[in-house]
Amino acid sequence: MQTLSTAACHGGTQSFHSHASHSTGTAMRFGVFTPPGDGPFPVLWCLAGLTCTEETFAIKAGAQRVAAELGLMLITPDTSPRGDGVADDAAYDMGQGAGFYLDATEAPWGQHFRMESWLIGELPGLIAANFPAAMDRQSITGHSMGGHGALTLALRHSGRFRSVSAFAPIVAPTEVPWGQKALPLYLGDNPELWARHDACALIASGARVAELLVDQGLADTFLENQLQPERLEAACATAGIPLTLRRHAVYDHGYWFIQSFVEDHLRWHAARLA
Repeated sequence: MQTLSTAACHGGTQSFHSHASHSTGTAMRFGVFTPPGDGPFPVLWCLAGLTCTEETFAIKAGAQRVAAELGLMLITPDTSPRGDGVADDAAYDMGQGAGFYLDATEAPWGQHFRMESWLIGELPGLIAANFPAAMDRQSITGHSMGGHGALTLALRHSGRFRSVSAFAPIVAPTEVPWGQKALPLYLGDNPELWARHDACALIASGARVAELLVDQGLADTFLENQLQPERLEAACATAGIPLTLRRHAVYDHGYWFIQSFVEDHLRWHAARLA
């Protein structure tokens, strides 16, 4: 692991790192906010959205002040493999910066785009070996594509995360343009494979989490076409999963929205990580 930068932040440390990933076959970057104290600290994974990097949530969400108070370690992974020789697409919603938190199987993506293996199988071990993290107490949150990742990874890996929340998540990618573009290109022409990375489809097939917290801005320009939280609301109601879905007038899709409600999410997770 290579430490790229370290800075004091709210009595703790915000750092950024890189390592040679055997999952992706590339250098992968991630950020860590370590709160003040000796630890070990419970871990909140914070997954960012399309076009973002490991720095986006750490710099824009304004989460460190409350995380320091609560004693939460924040992990901010990059959103895809990157670099020379890594497949890419000219569009913002495919390729580098758009990994969708899954393991791709189709050329040219399958060689490096193995985000689920990195996040679930590889990166936690690196965190445990290098930081004062309580890996028996993990939760996950995310924004947009990262909200999709938080929901699907929690549903696919039962028991790994004590709690899961999301900001403006893509809840049914098989039903909306972002997912209808990315899933076939990453996973091939197999709707059964697509459904394994769709939160609503996973819930319909029997996957469960204890409860969910979701915030959605009603001035979000992606709301009707790409996000459709009512699909998650219906899926949770049918499955009996307690869902707190908070709809906020005038808030859009950006990080001003996340800054406005991130404290609620941190406190919600901290209560479940205690």
